[in-house]
Amino acid sequence: MSRYPLPVFEAKIVAPDQLAARIARLPRPRVFTNGCFDILHRGHVTLLAQALALGKSLVVALNTDASVKRLGKGDDRPVNALADRAAVMAALECVSLVTWFDEDTPLARILDCRPDVLVKGGDWPVGKIVGNAEVSGWGGTVASIPFIHPTSTTALLERIRRL
Repeated sequence: MSRYPLPVFEAKIVAPDQLAARIARLPRPRVFTNGCFDILHRGHVTLLAQALALGKSLVVALNTDASVKRLGKGDDRPVNALADRAAVMAALECVSLVTWFDEDTPLARILDCRPDVLVKGGDWPVGKIVGNAEVSGWGGTVASIPFIHPTSTTALLERIRRL
């Protein structure tokens, strides 16, 4: 047994079945985003900070490993397992809670969270963002945030492989 306690950020990782109780304690407006976030890079952290600026708390839902594989990003993806991706995400100051989804879309987590603001990166037109109709329907807003630092995990991995 280590004499050091678990890092505080671990408490920000919440299983989907515990999400409703934890969401209720977050300040509003609540912002929601989702993604693989396999190898966290500057583009990701910039987007997350910008997302939080649209509200008072930020919930991030991660694709499970199986869900990432179904996206067709490559046989070797994700590089980092869900538990590792969740820990890195939870360690970010701008992130309030981290959860996950195994389905092909995050709609179930969006419905669980009922965010005031739904955010995706600039490669997603608002009309194509999963949950747009639902969030707009309850009076929330949906935003596609333009990339300031366009970085791709897939491109980064290709560059690493070439080295």
